[in-house]
Amino acid sequence: MKAIVIHAAKDLRIEAREVETLAAGQVEVAIEAGGICGSDLHYYNHGGFGTVRVREPMILGHEVAGTIKALGEGVSGFAIGDRVAVSPSRPCSRCEYCLKGQQNHCSNMRFYGSAMPMPHIQGAFRQRLIAEVWQCHKVADGVSINEAAMAEPFAVTLHGVNRAGPLTDKRVLVTGCGPIGALAIIAARAHGAREIVATDVMDAVLAKALEVGADRVINVAESPEELSAYAAGKGYFDVQFEASGNERAVRSGLEVLRPRSTVVQLGLGGEVSIPQNMVVAKEIEMRGTFRFHEEFGLAVDFIGKRRVDLKPLLSGTFPLEDSVQAFEAAGDRSKSMKVQLAF
Repeated sequence: MKAIVIHAAKDLRIEAREVETLAAGQVEVAIEAGGICGSDLHYYNHGGFGTVRVREPMILGHEVAGTIKALGEGVSGFAIGDRVAVSPSRPCSRCEYCLKGQQNHCSNMRFYGSAMPMPHIQGAFRQRLIAEVWQCHKVADGVSINEAAMAEPFAVTLHGVNRAGPLTDKRVLVTGCGPIGALAIIAARAHGAREIVATDVMDAVLAKALEVGADRVINVAESPEELSAYAAGKGYFDVQFEASGNERAVRSGLEVLRPRSTVVQLGLGGEVSIPQNMVVAKEIEMRGTFRFHEEFGLAVDFIGKRRVDLKPLLSGTFPLEDSVQAFEAAGDRSKSMKVQLAF
């Protein structure tokens, strides 16, 4: 089979790899669609992020869907030909955190396409993937395989919504309108937010934010005063989903949040300086959010029941042979939201 392998920054190759042996309780999936994530782009552009670096060749990818081609011994509830979205999250179910129900913090997590451990955890951008049956979620009739491959990033934002708490009748601010920010808008709307205001520094992504459900968008590079106006009366918003990882977005968000509001940090960035006096005086709760667990199945269900429409976020699909062009396109925020590969 062919796989997309990163060797170092800007060194992406299509290589032949052996299909792994199918074991009991597993299925063989012919991968048909795979979305390029921000972490994939970090590996491609920089060879990693933070202290995490590519130290050996690694298959990229973790946003995938495809069709079951073979069943391992003891597999039930699935059949050859079933279309499935595959969760990249593989917790051990035995460690302290798994036993607490915090599987996304598993001490022995084997998450597809991760250079955190050594040897690296190989990813899912390959033509054939052997997966545990419990990773697979059936795709509803009428849902495209491309939509199904969006379940993983949508699950990330659904976990963020769970971290935020009930959103019914809440005023929500979303800072950063890339794929995760746009999906946060969709998730917040699906959970009953009364009003959603989104900010970014690029008009193209703000236009997409309006398309997927924001009530108002603000280009804070051109008109920062439009956001600052919400600071009157001790603030306006009940919840902020911070999806940019930018210090300025974090600080400006705190200024327009109401007392006892909540910040959910979705975006990854560097070290940031937080105005602690403001956090204390307003009694603001700052919450991190990391990956997901049960939300993956929920994401597939939302998509399958048409509770959400993720199609507007799909910017284009490239064949496997054009992987480098696909990664370059995915890195151009002025033109792309979610770029996928066809295998």
